[in-house]
Amino acid sequence: MFLGTYTPRIDDKGRLFLPAKFRDQLTEGLVVTRGQERCLTVWPRPAFEQVALQAQAAPVTDRAVRDYTRLLFAGASDDQPDKQGRLSIPPMLREYASLTRDVVVIGVVNRLEIWDSGRWQSYSDTHEESFSDLGQEVFPRD
Repeated sequence: MFLGTYTPRIDDKGRLFLPAKFRDQLTEGLVVTRGQERCLTVWPRPAFEQVALQAQAAPVTDRAVRDYTRLLFAGASDDQPDKQGRLSIPPMLREYASLTRDVVVIGVVNRLEIWDSGRWQSYSDTHEESFSDLGQEVFPRD
């Protein structure tokens, strides 16, 4: 399970050190995709394979399915951390998420998200107010 918030930096070659506590969970490989709200999502390969299976099962006749799968898979990059635990982020994905140097990596249960630090701060500030109310909407009580 991925938990926590970390603040690595992207180097001049577009690489970032993955938080050490996550590296073992990504040794089988990973897939980086566009995420919602202009962040990047890092999926362990087995988790992304489950997403791919769901996409294959979805009706291709549904326009929303076509649109979503096109954008998700066209922007996907499969990789493996190097021996130092670094992840190379392709230029197209760095541009999509406006990633330059200072980033925030957050654990989101079955995946990681990589955010531009300013964008994460803005998102977090905006949604902090409604956090307690969201819990009742997202996880309704029986």
